[in-house]
Amino acid sequence: MQDMPAQLEKLRTGAAECALIRDLATDPKKRELFTKLADHLTVLADDVERAIAAVEPRLPGEARTLRCRPKAGR
Repeated sequence: MQDMPAQLEKLRTGAAECALIRDLATDPKKRELFTKLADHLTVLADDVERAIAAVEPRLPGEARTLRCRPKAGR
């Protein structure tokens, strides 16, 4: 469980880096590839985030807040 937040951060960082590369790419094939990679890493990160939320103990009355991430522009 201790490694899950670290893995989540790695996935989010990887998705952001792929989105940046996509935005800088001039080749349409590379843009498509890095779009797919960014999207896939985001889905994986969302899954890890849900897994973390499922096992975290909740205190009575504690509100759970999820980070909102804007969709990367295409």
